[in-house]
Amino acid sequence: MTGAGPPPRLPSPLAEVDDERFARRGVRLLLKRDDLIHPDLVGNKWRKLAPNLAEARGRAIVTFGGAYSNHLRAAAAAGRLLGVPTIGVVRGDELADRPLNRSLRRCVADGMRLFFVDRSTYRSKREPEVLARVLDDAGAGGAYVVPEGGSNALAVRGCVELGRELRGRADVVAVACGTGGTLAGLAAGLDEGQRALGVAVLKGGFLSGEVEALQSDAFGGRRGAWEVTDRFHGGGYARVPAELDAFAQEFEERHGLPVERLYVAKMLHALTVLTEEGAFAPGATVAAVITGAPDAPEPSRSPSRSTSPAPPPQSSTSR
Repeated sequence: MTGAGPPPRLPSPLAEVDDERFARRGVRLLLKRDDLIHPDLVGNKWRKLAPNLAEARGRAIVTFGGAYSNHLRAAAAAGRLLGVPTIGVVRGDELADRPLNRSLRRCVADGMRLFFVDRSTYRSKREPEVLARVLDDAGAGGAYVVPEGGSNALAVRGCVELGRELRGRADVVAVACGTGGTLAGLAAGLDEGQRALGVAVLKGGFLSGEVEALQSDAFGGRRGAWEVTDRFHGGGYARVPAELDAFAQEFEERHGLPVERLYVAKMLHALTVLTEEGAFAPGATVAAVITGAPDAPEPSRSPSRSTSPAPPPQSSTSR
């Protein structure tokens, strides 16, 4: 990707942390800092968006997400950096008349035009006739479509390099999963003898099937050794129970690493619990992929729903 300010920091840094909860079980913990790849793209989204933006060849990009979607924010930032128009289809038409939350305000500030759809339509967005209607209603005919979470065959192949960067460095590599694209590519890039662990952040038990389908689209079949655990979603997407928040705060204090709550905290908590349960053999090395960072402090002024400069909304919501 060119013209996007500072170049991406690849390979992303890999650092060992000293944590007695792992050490007393004889397990080494490494942090793979994909959150440091690029200052303007959230977490590991660089790996997924770069090949899709290249494929778009300058066309407007339309993509999908919820009100707190990191993917929408990353797509909006990428569009701003490259001068590519972006349209975000947001789940929940009831949000259209409410003040924008911090995430959606950032999207608008980066030039993304938002289009809100009802939840039933959103669930059916993969159906060709529904997608065509949504694109037409959003004025996005002819745009390049990037799926929710950015996970498609191009994104999966873009994440293979993450696995290659970790070859020979860890026995198990864990990543938090929303749509499964990063896990699908990561597993394909690892060496024989390594395995990838996906920590689902949504309820439903559907993620293994999604990863299978993504690998089939990208590679023609299953690749690498991987599995998904559904034990640590904390009640579902955007749910952060008090115990999880307390765990994240303690991890921050131990290691000086700001912990993003919706994805990263759930993955780190999963690894800590699994280690204490003896899931990893003594002498094993576990790498945790840090895919994002917490939000920056709220700015004093924020844009409204319009893509043109305007006074900030009177109130805001945050979760």
